Amino acid sequence: MSLPLPQEPEQRQQRLIPTLELEGSRQMAIDAWLLDHSLEQGPVAAPVLRFYRWSRPTLSLGRHQRLIEPHWQRLALEGQLQLVRRPSGGRAVLHAGELTYALIWPGAPMQRRQAYRWACEWLRQGFAAIGLPLDFGSEPATVQSGNCFASGTAADLIHPCGAKRIGSAQLWRRGHLLQHGSILIDPPAALWWQVFAAAPPQLPPLPISLQELELELMDAAQRHLPLAGASPWQSQELTPQEWRAITESEDRFRLSPA
Repeated sequence: MSLPLPQEPEQRQQRLIPTLELEGSRQMAIDAWLLDHSLEQGPVAAPVLRFYRWSRPTLSLGRHQRLIEPHWQRLALEGQLQLVRRPSGGRAVLHAGELTYALIWPGAPMQRRQAYRWACEWLRQGFAAIGLPLDFGSEPATVQSGNCFASGTAADLIHPCGAKRIGSAQLWRRGHLLQHGSILIDPPAALWWQVFAAAPPQLPPLPISLQELELELMDAAQRHLPLAGASPWQSQELTPQEWRAITESEDRFRLSPA
């Protein structure tokens, strides 16, 4: 059953940024800048959504995840992956064989559990439309594992078989939310073992292509994301001025292997 959408008094043009495939530090800089820009706009800020892919396998560490495993650094030195710091929280995520989304939501519900549910309902609806139902996890959040996909908490979406399909993490600043999510498609088993010493989740195969999934999720975002009824999502690329501001902060998201 769909969650009712919160009421919004004013129509604000919602922005959908076309899919980009870039290296990790630049992807993180884009999301951080979008959140900063939302804060600068204040009450007139509108939601922003984007999907993206990574130009090479990348391990992103959560904002407060300080322990960098020695073998992660070795893999980075060997050129098998890149290490980056996410502006959002959570644990390590291997970005390979997956699709990432970022949602900037001004005025999101301040209660964290409710915000996750509002900000993930469109994903549930999108996967249900292709015959792959998902529900929220129920495991308690712990720090026992550095691997985001080692458990399914209330911030995550899992299949009835227990396999975790989507892991999400948040960053809040003065009532503006940045939510990141990793949507597993076909994670590489060999690299997953090297990074986490475990197999990736055994996921039901997608019945459609990755490109078709993006279109399905964009449609679900239009119909089910909070504020989606206020105005259509408008596709708008990043401007040259925005790119200049983004690239200035890119270095702070790189993690150099020791």
